[in-house]
Amino acid sequence: MAVPSTGLGHGALAFGRVPGAEVVRIENVSFRYRHHRQRFRSLKEYAIRRIQGQVRVADVWAVRNVDVSVLQGEVFGIVGRNGAGKSTLLRLIAGVLRPKTGRVVVRGWPVSPLLEIGAGFHPDLTGRENVYLNATLLGHAKREVDDRYDSIVEFAELGDVMDEPLRTYSSGMIVRLGFSVATAWDPNVLLVDEALAVGDEAFQKKCWARIQEFRLQLATVILVSHDMSYVLSTCQRVAWLDDGIVRFVGEPKAAVHSYLAATASHNS
Repeated sequence: MAVPSTGLGHGALAFGRVPGAEVVRIENVSFRYRHHRQRFRSLKEYAIRRIQGQVRVADVWAVRNVDVSVLQGEVFGIVGRNGAGKSTLLRLIAGVLRPKTGRVVVRGWPVSPLLEIGAGFHPDLTGRENVYLNATLLGHAKREVDDRYDSIVEFAELGDVMDEPLRTYSSGMIVRLGFSVATAWDPNVLLVDEALAVGDEAFQKKCWARIQEFRLQLATVILVSHDMSYVLSTCQRVAWLDDGIVRFVGEPKAAVHSYLAATASHNS
């Protein structure tokens, strides 16, 4: 039986990706951070005070009762003010954090997180060494990195400095390297947390072009951004997160309008 065209480009079916299938399911997820109200001079002092019941903590719920699904091939945006819980939600999807309640189900591999500048890098190692370190943390074997190393360096445009310590790199160069490693293996799910806001405009366009290539292969992209123009031009659906609560999920214009209107009301 013939497979109907999706209009989403070549190669998608070869990856075993089904348009519209649920890839990420976030079910009633909540997560809290625990902040100590006192400062301790040593681990010994902390242990003694805890035994004596003198340690006071405050719970801060970063994400509360989030229930969202993301589909195969979507570019799904998350918007909200600083501290709204956006980055925490991405970390929960990546598996860096575990929810206190509920569950996060991610179907398909690999999941490539680009969560913050320099995550998984060591400043005293060279760019070359950091490629292998970061790729290993993402679950790739050395022989896989060997096969992709030249293309990683070519995309990052850092061939002249790959044997220099990472501490000599600018923040933009680190973003180049991080994005190149994270996207070298055609991820099934790519998580992007504002990292593309750093660096020159030409490289930003290059990154977004690669993201569009992933879309043609029905990869799923979940991104956090404060740049509403990127959100409106790139995303199929957007979630507005406010104080850890999803206030709206749906069409990008409606989500961005609701978010901006609430922000303007809050600031007035």
